[in-house]
Amino acid sequence: MDLTRIGVILFILPCAYYCIPPHDKAAEVARFVAHKCDWASISTISTHDPVKGQPFANVFSVSDGPKAKGTGVPYMYLTAMEISVQDLQVNPTASLAMSLAQTNYCKKHSYDPQSPLCVHIILSGSVVKVNDTEASFAKQSLFSRHPEMVDWPSDHGWFFAKMNITQVWVLDYFGGIKTVTPEQYFSAEPLNVMCKWGKKKHLEL
Repeated sequence: MDLTRIGVILFILPCAYYCIPPHDKAAEVARFVAHKCDWASISTISTHDPVKGQPFANVFSVSDGPKAKGTGVPYMYLTAMEISVQDLQVNPTASLAMSLAQTNYCKKHSYDPQSPLCVHIILSGSVVKVNDTEASFAKQSLFSRHPEMVDWPSDHGWFFAKMNITQVWVLDYFGGIKTVTPEQYFSAEPLNVMCKWGKKKHLEL
């Protein structure tokens, strides 16, 4: 291959974009959002007065795998010093919401965060500590995308956790929310369609 062709390839590569999957591919859309988002709102059932027994939302950094190697499993780096983690230790069930509003996609297309076009998903299940075998991958997944975590205080009792997903909801278009089973979600391949440069609905990974 001559130098001219190599130069063209090197120019094109940075312009490669992954498409947001089409609206009729709800499982793929969910996996796309889960991989693209770096943080999520997690709702627990509060164990603290004066809101004991009520839903309590909080923000956590998440990662479902290193860039372009998503698994669909949201991993978290937690400490029992955190108020929502204390809730999870009593009742591990939770809901986790992620939205492309945290990317430049919705802003670029002038989509309000509440608009169905500003794609968002909700995962329900239970948050559990990962075992020693899975901890290595969880660490790689989180620290590669949240490098600041490496320097967080070592005396806080940090541990790696994940959400065991029991149900998925997807809102990516008008007509109501869509439901996706865990089996459909984990069998989806969301990052296999490339967009051409200049296509409207693209999002760089």
